[in-house]
Amino acid sequence: METIDNIIEEIKVLGQDLAERVKELIHEGNVRRIIIKDEKGNTFVEIPVTVAAVGAVLAPIVAAVGALAAMAAKFTIVVEKVPPPPSEAK
Repeated sequence: METIDNIIEEIKVLGQDLAERVKELIHEGNVRRIIIKDEKGNTFVEIPVTVAAVGAVLAPIVAAVGALAAMAAKFTIVVEKVPPPPSEAK
């Protein structure tokens, strides 16, 4: 059985752009998990996107992320993505 590791990507954003960037990532569709860290590396929140993709759950998560943005100026968003299927990876 072949296993494929997830792709991990780090994105640095300013607090004012945090909520909008998280919304964009959730709507991409290939994201499994989003972790938001401050500039010192402390984890503020970890969002399993499979749960957040449900519309009713998305609004409170984005509101919470917006509240986090007021706490610090710079954040790192760690994104865990599902790799594309082998036929698309060419």
